[in-house]
Amino acid sequence: MLPHLTLILGGAASGKSTFAETLATDSGHNRIYIATAQSHDDEMRAKIARHQHLRGTGWTTIEEPLELPTHLAALAATDVVLLDCATMWLTNHLLAESDLETAQSLFLNALANCPAHVIVVSNEVGSSVVPENALARRFREAQGRLNQAIAAQSDLVVTVIAGLPLTLKGTLL
Repeated sequence: MLPHLTLILGGAASGKSTFAETLATDSGHNRIYIATAQSHDDEMRAKIARHQHLRGTGWTTIEEPLELPTHLAALAATDVVLLDCATMWLTNHLLAESDLETAQSLFLNALANCPAHVIVVSNEVGSSVVPENALARRFREAQGRLNQAIAAQSDLVVTVIAGLPLTLKGTLL
């Protein structure tokens, strides 16, 4: 049985998205995929296409780089939503020069009130080096705060390293 809110953390190419997709598929619920990435170049378009191909059929995809609360509120209790990923969502807001505190507050409230089971994928950036520029340091700090806030309200938190899940909070059934 899938909990109401699950956070899947990991580094780049750790297998976190694949693990999250498996959780969603195994839940037996109607699967919704909220994609936050934007395809600004050929490399990103190829990455998105690869993710779509590997995910396969049976998903309803919503492409939304910024406004997640409206989509989360529109879901049903019979749905499972995979939000991939919080890192790209945060990056989109940072580059749009949004009020990050307000955006995060609205997002966390939407997660808490979403009727569906929610699986959030996010990058763990706390194990990396201190970035050399102010924007990258601002991002790292904001990502750390966002991950901590999502983890605090999550029923299940799992980190994925080299494709292997490690439960940090809750019980992985």
